[in-house]
Amino acid sequence: MIEVKNLCKSFTRVVKDESCNKKKSKSKKLKTKKEDFLAVNDVSFTANKGEILGILGPNGAGKTTLLRMLGGILTPTSGDIEIAGYDYSINKNLAKKEIGYLSGNTKLYNRFSPRELLTTFGNLYEMDKKDIDISIENVVKIMDMEKFIDNRIENLSTGQTQRTSIARCLIHSPKIYIFDEPTLGLDVISSKSIIDFMKNEKKNGKTVLYSTHYMEEAETLCDKILMIHQGEVIAYGTPNELKNQSDVNNLRDLFIKLASERGDLVEE
Repeated sequence: MIEVKNLCKSFTRVVKDESCNKKKSKSKKLKTKKEDFLAVNDVSFTANKGEILGILGPNGAGKTTLLRMLGGILTPTSGDIEIAGYDYSINKNLAKKEIGYLSGNTKLYNRFSPRELLTTFGNLYEMDKKDIDISIENVVKIMDMEKFIDNRIENLSTGQTQRTSIARCLIHSPKIYIFDEPTLGLDVISSKSIIDFMKNEKKNGKTVLYSTHYMEEAETLCDKILMIHQGEVIAYGTPNELKNQSDVNNLRDLFIKLASERGDLVEE
């Protein structure tokens, strides 16, 4: 299970300094200044066992920043994260061992074979050699990797590479999966393999966090939806609850309606 309370993440960015540019100056050089901004602002939610939680929003909404904090890649500015019963502020390393993290731009070691890659990650998770060998056998069967398990990754097809990426997340049998736009840019067959995997892991009682801006895909896949825009949660609930509350027919229309009510310009 995942429990998130009042999570925030701030960054510093360089922006145009309007106050300097209004003053008369002989210099044509653009004046800039630094300012802090919240990429994730006061986000709270719960994701239970056997549940797929979809995190929806356009590019730049804060989805990746949020998931990187949950995956232990970024440190929150404030707020609390509990993963599989572990408080991140106390037992972050133990919590991370319960997570399988996958993003759409995950890079693999091309000169490795899938078997070598899985062995490497098993060692990183401090698994015994015997347990690694048993886990690889199970993962190979689950992901149908028998034909290419010992081929170099650089020689694999897109679909085989994607199955290898998923296998990397499976090797240590985590309780929680965090998928950051995993189907972005993939063909229909490769996308289906990821979606089927998420459905199967849900049946196995695992918790899946799945971020996307493909709202139609999420509508049929997710048990609950967290809509995020400009770093803030604008809707949270089951797909049917959210549509019924706002009297719309689909999640795309719901997002546009909520963003418009906030006076935000929506760009897809």
